[in-house]
Amino acid sequence: MMATEIRVPAMGESVVEATIGRWMKNEGDSVAVGELLVELETDKVNQELAAEEAGVLESILQPVGAVVRPGDSIGRIGTGNGASAPASTAPTAAPAAPAAGDGQGVPATPLAQRVAEDLQVDLSKVPHSGPGGKVRRDDVESFARQAEPAAPVAPPAPVAPAPAPAVTMAPAAAAPAESGRPESRQKLSRRRQTIARRLVEAQHTAAMLTTFNEVDLTAVMEIRKRRRDAFKEQHGVNLGFMSFFTRAAIAALKAFPEINAELQGDELLLKQYYDIGIAIGDPGGLVVPVLRNAERMSFAQIEQAISAYAKKAREKALTPDDLVGGSFTITNGGVFGSLLSTPILNSPQVGILGMHKIQERPVALNGEVVIRPMMYVALSYDHRVVDGRGAVQFLVRIKELLEDPERLLLEG
Repeated sequence: MMATEIRVPAMGESVVEATIGRWMKNEGDSVAVGELLVELETDKVNQELAAEEAGVLESILQPVGAVVRPGDSIGRIGTGNGASAPASTAPTAAPAAPAAGDGQGVPATPLAQRVAEDLQVDLSKVPHSGPGGKVRRDDVESFARQAEPAAPVAPPAPVAPAPAPAVTMAPAAAAPAESGRPESRQKLSRRRQTIARRLVEAQHTAAMLTTFNEVDLTAVMEIRKRRRDAFKEQHGVNLGFMSFFTRAAIAALKAFPEINAELQGDELLLKQYYDIGIAIGDPGGLVVPVLRNAERMSFAQIEQAISAYAKKAREKALTPDDLVGGSFTITNGGVFGSLLSTPILNSPQVGILGMHKIQERPVALNGEVVIRPMMYVALSYDHRVVDGRGAVQFLVRIKELLEDPERLLLEG
């Protein structure tokens, strides 16, 4: 049996590279068909790759943190008896062997050879536990740990004081030794790097401006209180605020179509459909899954879709298809306590609606001061496409619809 290459699959039309997030299996471990092998991090989602054949994970060609592209080989699965592995791995392993000191000719996996080179370990002295008599990464690391007290060249540098900065050069350069104050360095995830790049691009590309208003949510809260239990019993989800805001945004977009558009060169692409992106936060960063054709969705369908997306985000199960496209975005900083903010455009969209914390405040109503549940709302927009007048009127329309929510049913 020839060794089977583990290759990076295609991950969506806009995903051109990924980072090895973690390996679920070690070299030498047995794997079954469908068993998860490796997690790939992309700028959109994390994707787990399963074994297509049963056997033994004979070699890991790309370690955690490596950047790979669709089609790249990142590992090999074989029989584990050593019969097929040398023929398939020798071309890769041979050039790396001289880097292992006196261990030339010692059978070792490519990853073990790289680790041995980094730790300055002689492979010929390392006991092996891998299939076919090969030295594995774990063997090298275990040998290095045992040799540390007697062999100063095996560097315990991460915990050493300033006199041994060679192995930890980057952190040492960032923190002066005499300060003695603790610091740490953390590599940005692929998603965080992409979020940062796109936000900067949006600010550099669009003529972004934000307008604000406030909404009295008394009527919406009364409906939610009155219908909460029946809605949950009938549809299996809570009646939240997002369905009201989504329906209000769609009605306002119909009245101001330039905000549901995309600037392409010297042309404006006006969209007659309403694919609404809903920003959801998870530990890896903000993601924006899309409610496609949201104008056709009922309150219950909107809440069910958002709940399903939130669950997929927590479980890192979102797919690229969940995230591509979108004609307008809604983000709710209020769930984190934000009272007011200026959301950044989700390029190439030209508008984004920001929701915020609901706060009881004194307001003047019919000549009297009353306490009402108020929310500041913000619309960030591309001033190249949207005039200030249209942006202000857009928010006024949303305010009117939410303060008289029965109009959402009439205009929907």
